[in-house]
Amino acid sequence: MQKTKRLLAIEKIISAENIRSQEALLKKLKGKGIVCTQATLSRNLRQLGVSRIPDGKGGYRYALTDRKEEVHDSGIRLNIIPVIRDIVEAKGLMVIRTIPGNANSTAYYIDNAGRYEIAGTIAGDDTILVIPRDGITLNQVHSCLELIMPGLHKQIERQVPKYQKMKNTSEKINRINNKKK
Repeated sequence: MQKTKRLLAIEKIISAENIRSQEALLKKLKGKGIVCTQATLSRNLRQLGVSRIPDGKGGYRYALTDRKEEVHDSGIRLNIIPVIRDIVEAKGLMVIRTIPGNANSTAYYIDNAGRYEIAGTIAGDDTILVIPRDGITLNQVHSCLELIMPGLHKQIERQVPKYQKMKNTSEKINRINNKKK
């Protein structure tokens, strides 16, 4: 749990601020109540894919690797959002439904985004099971998917407008059960 909290805090700090050294990052983490050694921080930075880039002032700063795009040899950016039909939460897991024949490529895209929040995916023909890491909430997984595929949730709402107004999964289940009667 502590590691998950630390990794998410590191991502947030590096995204929001100009961090030039591990020492500065350690101080920011300490300010958020997260204490770790320099060696642990170094491993975490490597795990998150953080690199040092020029800051434009003759120095360097830490930056997250851009994992939002998947580029093939042809240089074409993949847009897999149109193949996703629905997202359902179930017992701390997430199920994504796609157009038949597209689940494997979509799961591959999610897995290779390199996001820490997602432990992995399992795909069938038109269904993907997204498994979050321990300590990661489904809200964090939703945010993570939105980072991987910007505009995903708006697309889902357009495709399934009746779900826009429902506040939770229980309402969806009740509506479906009432239709069956």
